[in-house]
Amino acid sequence: MKRLKIVLPQWEGGVNPNYVLGDRLMDLIVPAEQLPTVTIPVADVNDPEVLERQHGIDAYQALQGQLTAVQGVLATMQPDKVLMVGGECAVSLAPFDYLSGRYGRNLGIVWLDAHPDISTTEESHHLHEMVVSSLLGKGAPGFNAHHPLASDQVILAGLIEEDLRPMDHNVFDYQVQRMTPKQLREAPNALSDWVRGHGFKQVAVHFDLDALSPTAFRSIYPAEPGTDPANFPAAVGQLTLPEVANLLTQLDQNAELVGLTVAEHMAWDALNLRQSLSGLSLLE
Repeated sequence: MKRLKIVLPQWEGGVNPNYVLGDRLMDLIVPAEQLPTVTIPVADVNDPEVLERQHGIDAYQALQGQLTAVQGVLATMQPDKVLMVGGECAVSLAPFDYLSGRYGRNLGIVWLDAHPDISTTEESHHLHEMVVSSLLGKGAPGFNAHHPLASDQVILAGLIEEDLRPMDHNVFDYQVQRMTPKQLREAPNALSDWVRGHGFKQVAVHFDLDALSPTAFRSIYPAEPGTDPANFPAAVGQLTLPEVANLLTQLDQNAELVGLTVAEHMAWDALNLRQSLSGLSLLE
């Protein structure tokens, strides 16, 4: 089976340059040194024109270019399995669409995230908030999947339902199955049961680190030092690393794991240390 790792420090879909350093560090953390690797360049974080809004999407041109670059790599190398080490959540769009085209209805998608990422340009201008809707073929203009998934091929795992926002209404409109952290704890086999119950032979997992609790994992957006996660303006994850590790292991044992994205690593200590040293004349 041909495997490929793609490193994409994409920040534009969340309009947050901090994801660039987070992705570079994540590339060192993920234990996949043996995999052939392609790194996709991203736009200059200091270029104000990068974020120009077109068709309701901030940084439309930059994101289109990066999407096309990843699609080109996948079309050329034709891997059977893809590991995506990414910045914000929109990095899953190209590889999961590719895997959908490769495996069709045999593919199930586990979206491990505190948020559903299922908006459209009517509710958001950030591509990372509409990745799932785009994979379903109902999302962002110019970013909808070439091989759209059916709603029953996706499960939203770790979703904080009580904190869903009006922009998340498509969770209900598209009838996507979902499981809260509490449900995952009460039924540790639920995701693997979902895979077997639907007859999926292959599975791809999108792991947004925001699915984790800020008390269990500090390198996520809601865990910014000096702030209270209770005041974070979106849902805050509740899972622990051991719980996620168990879920991933079970999925790996009950289906062929052909895709994995690890995204939204916010390395606060590294970012703050870098910023603290940046003004020193010795380093200029």
